[in-house]
Amino acid sequence: MTPAQKDGPAGALVLFSGGQDSTTCLAYALDRYPHVETVGFDYGQRHAVELESRTQVLAAIKAQFAEWRVRLGEDHMLDISSFGAIGETSLTTRSEIVMLDSGLPSTFVPARNLVFFVYAAALGARRGLDVLLGGMCETDYSGYPDCRDETLKALQQAIRLGTELPISIETPLMWLTKAQTWALSHELGGTPLVDLIRQETHTCYRGDHTTQHDWGYGCGSCPACELRAEGYRAWLVTVSS
Repeated sequence: MTPAQKDGPAGALVLFSGGQDSTTCLAYALDRYPHVETVGFDYGQRHAVELESRTQVLAAIKAQFAEWRVRLGEDHMLDISSFGAIGETSLTTRSEIVMLDSGLPSTFVPARNLVFFVYAAALGARRGLDVLLGGMCETDYSGYPDCRDETLKALQQAIRLGTELPISIETPLMWLTKAQTWALSHELGGTPLVDLIRQETHTCYRGDHTTQHDWGYGCGSCPACELRAEGYRAWLVTVSS
């Protein structure tokens, strides 16, 4: 979706999970807006370790990036665990991660991103933040329909109609490969941000934050780990060439 300009809205709210994509989006927002807040969701996710990563990443950003520290405002954590209980997917239970007859992976939590943005819009309205940022992408992704640009454009319109506020949804990673997402993080924060993403963020669907790889922590075999690893190695090729 079309990104706002630096002289546009004064504040942004980032859907921040503690993973690679949302951390890159947070850096993107901090580079563009004078005031940025974050919101996370406890929806009963299997990889709840990401909620711990959130606080570590935020603390690291404040410690390592002085310019961003003064722009980074309040963090909000919303408990919507009852929503996760509805879906009974591989992200909210211990069931095996497989492809379903529908063609979608069992990690798909129906309408998850729609719910996230509706909650974020309500919070943003109260906080005076009319830009909502999310790390959704339909270039390198797991096939989730609520990550598609068309879906989020329709949702933006519904939110505007339902709130009568000029709320916009930005998805700066929408058309980027995972390699390009690594490149964007390097462009925004250099090696310190890349290292922070490798060392502190969590993406693994199985919640493995003990096994370390060159690209970060994870089981190394779930769809999220495979995408992250392949992207990192593809980016390294571009850096060394």
